[in-house]
Amino acid sequence: MAEYRHELWMDDRLGSLSRGENPTLILKLKSGYAVLGDYQFLPGYCVLLAQPEAKSLNGLSLDRRAQFMRDMTLIGDAINDACRPAKLNYAVMMNLDTHLHAHIQARYAWEPDEYRTGPAWNYPRERRCDPKCFCTEESSRALRENIKAALEKRLEAIGYWEDA
Repeated sequence: MAEYRHELWMDDRLGSLSRGENPTLILKLKSGYAVLGDYQFLPGYCVLLAQPEAKSLNGLSLDRRAQFMRDMTLIGDAINDACRPAKLNYAVMMNLDTHLHAHIQARYAWEPDEYRTGPAWNYPRERRCDPKCFCTEESSRALRENIKAALEKRLEAIGYWEDA
């Protein structure tokens, strides 16, 4: 069975992002950090990590909830532009991590039939956590830059930072 790879920055994801030590960073948004998922077995898999840290979506004010969800879908737009997946899956779950985060997963027509129509977590763990798919500074540079450029273009088009 594949073991999850562990890096020191994973012990304090939000702190490592604020210190510039997290290689998954795409862009800081109003509601949090857009990052690449630790494993890119489905290219373009991203996560939005709430900042300031929140324990749940329901614990946020209505305005902060709306901003978090808006940012999540803007990341999805950027993944669509940069990666051209067949579709996107969105998930906000609080099963393992205790801080609010959203998964934005690109899904592709080339995926095997038995996995394409269900959640990405249906893939066997050894496939999801394949060491060759682990997101490092070097291995993810082009993907990160492409998604960041697409996201910045979207944000500019809607005047995202004008009301900040």
